[in-house]
Amino acid sequence: MPGSAKAMTMATVGGLVLVTAYTVALGSNGWLWFSWVVLGLLTVGVVVARG
Repeated sequence: MPGSAKAMTMATVGGLVLVTAYTVALGSNGWLWFSWVVLGLLTVGVVVARG
């Protein structure tokens, strides 16, 4: 996996951890989850395109 795809994957996983922690601490926020899904889809696209 190229460096940029690996960095994007790490950012996506880190974002999931942060959004989950926010949800547990303060309650669900639909916009945060929507943003994470968009980031995840972009990450999948980059990994597939570079794979």
